[in-house]
Amino acid sequence: MAEPVRARRLTDEEGRRLQQIVRRGKHGSIRVRRAMIIMASASGTLVPAIARLVAADEDTVRDVIHLFNQKGLAALDPRWAGGRPRLISEDDVDVIVAAATTRPGKLGLPFTHWSVRKLAAHLSSAGIRVGRERLRQLLHARGISFQRTRTWKESADPDKDAKLDRIEYVTSRYPNPVLRV
Repeated sequence: MAEPVRARRLTDEEGRRLQQIVRRGKHGSIRVRRAMIIMASASGTLVPAIARLVAADEDTVRDVIHLFNQKGLAALDPRWAGGRPRLISEDDVDVIVAAATTRPGKLGLPFTHWSVRKLAAHLSSAGIRVGRERLRQLLHARGISFQRTRTWKESADPDKDAKLDRIEYVTSRYPNPVLRV
């Protein structure tokens, strides 16, 4: 039978810090529970009893103890991640930015302005799968924002497309224009 898992001997500073965290209890419930696990283990309490004390799984208790033995008090702060990040290449980002800065009508779509939801659906049909929140982050990082449509009317001007193309050309070529009056 394997030897029971047990936390290493605590230094005086570690013991004071753990007691402070457990007594105050305001460092977040995960941190307090982990501190309780380490203190209980260091005092000789067995893993099943600790698991009942902190209402955790025995494997979780063992993992915290092993992590403390390796890293010390750094084990109190778990380094969780939200999973593997989406792999969006720079080429995909260029396509996203190009689509977001192009009027939907030019792409043959039946609406006048983009929303994040509409852009994500359009990109998905083009083969680029990106979530709405990640898309919003990418656009925000590049200074692109969508404003709500303020009117539903269409211009009757026959040169409307040419004028809009000229405006897009000027604003893309000269991003910070200086106007003189």
